Amino acid sequence: MKALIPAAGLGTRFLPATKAQPKEMLLVVDRPAIQYVVEEGLASGADEVVIVNSREKKAIEDHFTPNPELVALLRERGKDAYADAVEYVGNLPVSYVYQEEALGLGHAVRCAAEKTGDEPFYVLLGDVLVPGNEMLPAMKAVSDAHGGASVIAVMPVPDDQVSRFGVIAGEAVAENVWKVDSLVEKPALEDAPSNLAVFGRYLLSPRVMELLADVEPGVGGEIQLTDALDAVLDEEEMYALVVDPADGFDTGTVESWLETNNVLFGRRQG
Repeated sequence: MKALIPAAGLGTRFLPATKAQPKEMLLVVDRPAIQYVVEEGLASGADEVVIVNSREKKAIEDHFTPNPELVALLRERGKDAYADAVEYVGNLPVSYVYQEEALGLGHAVRCAAEKTGDEPFYVLLGDVLVPGNEMLPAMKAVSDAHGGASVIAVMPVPDDQVSRFGVIAGEAVAENVWKVDSLVEKPALEDAPSNLAVFGRYLLSPRVMELLADVEPGVGGEIQLTDALDAVLDEEEMYALVVDPADGFDTGTVESWLETNNVLFGRRQG
């Protein structure tokens, strides 16, 4: 199984900081945000993490590339802890495909079709951090319990946040598990079927990847992953795992990024 991380976006909410530095490389406590996501993907049992990158974001690839010269210099100066950290991140099993145009999340996922083949795959959004690395295994358990069905993570959100996310309709079938009937991408509050918003973690069947090839541009003129998920519901069951808001962090805005840093730093300090 592959874990896909779409990372080709422009990071416009963080300009001008992201003019020269990818948003995914912004520091969260002691490492770039995307390193948390890569580590989570590997902790899920995926054999490889595939970053869907922009060719303009070379810094992401530099971060995950071995740098023996820097490691040697650090060891020579007695900075072994730093050397270990650099060596570790440079040896993580990360590969890349490229999204040549910013045509939406669904398009970004489709760019990795050759990597996933006919196997299920994870999608991890790069601005969502799950430091405990427990969400994907819990989603896999739900999938296994329902014949390998696709599973998405959802989280209750306040009314003023509903229009930022894809929202599910369905019914609860077990504690913290819903059977999904439909999804709506970024609905107005009055049109939202629930307050359960998709939270940036997906375990998807290979049929979703096939359907993405035929999805037409939707909200914002982009190819939306939510539209492919809605289409696959005509053929397959899908479930949602309702996750605790304390288990994950949305770093998609300056305010939420700052809050995430404060919370995780506090946890680090004990």
